[in-house]
Amino acid sequence: MPRYDFRCRACGDTFELNRPMADASAPAACPQGHTDTVKLLSTVAVTGRSGAAPSLPAGGGGGCCGGACGC
Repeated sequence: MPRYDFRCRACGDTFELNRPMADASAPAACPQGHTDTVKLLSTVAVTGRSGAAPSLPAGGGGGCCGGACGC
């Protein structure tokens, strides 16, 4: 179930709620009971194997020009 971050405009607290995606835009009250809250843009950390270099497709690594300039 996705986690959504909120900030209360009344008291300034930030809090998290786990809820179905169907309820992502539903209003949320803060733990203090205030209802003037805003959903925050959450960042997601994506990690791979430790110490492993990223694998690049044959023919270049992408970049600004699809790998043609070696950037």
